[in-house]
Amino acid sequence: MKKLWDISPPIAPDSPLFPGDTAYSQQWTATLGPGCPVNISAITMSPHIGAHTDAPLHYGAGAPSIGQVDLLPYLGPCRVIHAIGCGPLIRSEHLNHAVAALPPRVLVRTCSKAPTAWSPEFSAFAPETITWLAGLGVRLIGIDSQSVDPADSKTLDSHQLLLQLDLRVLENLVLDDIAAGDYELIALPLKLMHADASPVRAVLREL
Repeated sequence: MKKLWDISPPIAPDSPLFPGDTAYSQQWTATLGPGCPVNISAITMSPHIGAHTDAPLHYGAGAPSIGQVDLLPYLGPCRVIHAIGCGPLIRSEHLNHAVAALPPRVLVRTCSKAPTAWSPEFSAFAPETITWLAGLGVRLIGIDSQSVDPADSKTLDSHQLLLQLDLRVLENLVLDDIAAGDYELIALPLKLMHADASPVRAVLREL
């Protein structure tokens, strides 16, 4: 059996979330007991909690929802590149050491330990880095922080480039125990036909 690494954080009421997002909550609509053979719950949450993928709809009016996008970018060979301590923005010089024969999926580890509470102090992508990676054939970009744009960005330049270049993105990954190198990525979104994002159970499998 090939080894698997789960790179998804747990989702719970205390999961860190972007200010203004809806926290995870759960209520039981049926419980085991006389006359009831099952437990059934209902959950409420932002689709941006935990490991997730944004749909083009998240940053583009009239753009496709997450249920309408192609699944191919979310499944296949990927490369984990370490850029720990790179500062506020990931630039090409932080990744250039690992781009030879680059697969179409790139996950960037920016911190020694994934955050367990919200903080605006995280590494994001410089917009020109998005363009550079797309020019190298990358179709999906992932990161172990809360966003590919800085927390205080009002223009979301990197997100807008994802839209223009038709790239997919994974955010809030947990890459704490993942060595730099090549893996198979499996991180399929739910088929939510009207949603701006979807949670994913992101895993890496050895090649």
